[in-house]
Amino acid sequence: FHFHPMTSGFCRFDGLDALAEQEEFLPHKSGSKKEIHFTDTSFGMSIFNLSNAIMGSGILGLAFAMSNTGIILLCEILLVFIAILSAYSIHLLLKSAGVVGIRAYEQLGNRAFGHPGKMLAAVIITVHNIGAMSSYLFIVKSELPLVIQAFLGKQENTGEWFLNGNFLIIIVSALIILPLATMKQLGYLGYTSGFSLSCMVFFLISVIYKKFNIPCPLEDEDHHNLSHLSHGHGYINGTDDFCEAKMFTINSQTAYTIPILAFAFVCHPEVLPIYTELRDATKKRMQNVANISILAMFIMYLLTALFGYLTFYGNVESELLHTYSRVDPLDVLVLCVRLAVLVAVTLTVPVVLFPIRRALLQILFPDKPFHWARHIIIAFCLISLVNLLVIFVPSIRDIFGLIGATSAPSLIFILPGIFYIRIVPEEQEPMFSRSKIQVQPNFFFLSLLLSFIIIDWVTGESRSGGGH
Repeated sequence: FHFHPMTSGFCRFDGLDALAEQEEFLPHKSGSKKEIHFTDTSFGMSIFNLSNAIMGSGILGLAFAMSNTGIILLCEILLVFIAILSAYSIHLLLKSAGVVGIRAYEQLGNRAFGHPGKMLAAVIITVHNIGAMSSYLFIVKSELPLVIQAFLGKQENTGEWFLNGNFLIIIVSALIILPLATMKQLGYLGYTSGFSLSCMVFFLISVIYKKFNIPCPLEDEDHHNLSHLSHGHGYINGTDDFCEAKMFTINSQTAYTIPILAFAFVCHPEVLPIYTELRDATKKRMQNVANISILAMFIMYLLTALFGYLTFYGNVESELLHTYSRVDPLDVLVLCVRLAVLVAVTLTVPVVLFPIRRALLQILFPDKPFHWARHIIIAFCLISLVNLLVIFVPSIRDIFGLIGATSAPSLIFILPGIFYIRIVPEEQEPMFSRSKIQVQPNFFFLSLLLSFIIIDWVTGESRSGGGH
């Protein structure tokens, strides 16, 4: 076996891992070239897809989170800690996959705990990603009519079909989401993921630009001071409090911001499908994809939160774009930014759908080869289900918010650690080895996170908005 130094310092069995992967994934028949279809996605496209999977609607709430934690607490402690923890849990996931030569989340669950583990992983991925799809389509349903209305210069919704959010999400789903979701491989979405990220870069540049063009204290288009309108803060004497950056603060809403940060780097259901299609795939190469993606999103989150907060200080709302709209509802740049965010979240939906379909195929058709009819029908049914939920069950966002509050931490902090402990043999990694001991803080952080989420939901005012 070929041993070489590892960058992470945790993996020492790459020869064994490579053999396991080779035995599992290389075709057993010499002439079966058609089976080798999963190793043709470039390194760059894989980064685009994983970055797009990480980047969720929670980016719009980070400035609000910073206003309730302070710059130092959010930037230097919480955001850095969660980014490192997410990268480490991906390392555990890849290590587990390499040891047994399996690149499917559900099959790792099966290997660790048998059929119940497989079902649990599939159910958690399905529920979490359907919740994420619902949150994205809710944004389209609520924001797209307002953007169209503003571009048409209308002061209020006059009831035409093109201002009806329900019709619009059906049209967007049929014309954009469904065709992309029927692609055979996730790698093909690298181009749309790149465009989606470009839209969010435009959003970030606009946030930075607006910092130097909006005065504080905040004024509306009629030059009325808006400081007294800020939500959820106990301040009345606006100017001093609202135009001063807080380095470190804890208040009654700090607990509501923790879930936003915890869910900021959720991409674990997409890691193994992307790994499966990565060209020249190795654990080190896939870990580099994950590290670059998390670093890029960390920088985007950090700059968005910092400049959004330094624009509005105590006036910032839980949804950043709404704060800009209070200043000037017809600002063309803000309208373009809102449209860019809508494009970005729309193009993220197909990426999120792929792991759900893969989970369903693992449960319902575990031994069946690829079939276009199954592939398309499952995508159509999932998109139709999410559309029906968003249209007819307005409270579904809150329901999925509560379910997602437990599914997201499970995907990030719990399952990768448990899989690692159960799958990696004790002769390779003893139970009390450094790697397995380092899994323990994940469980502590989960209990801390859940306590914050329970506080959020008991008060009945879930301001965090789900975060992904």
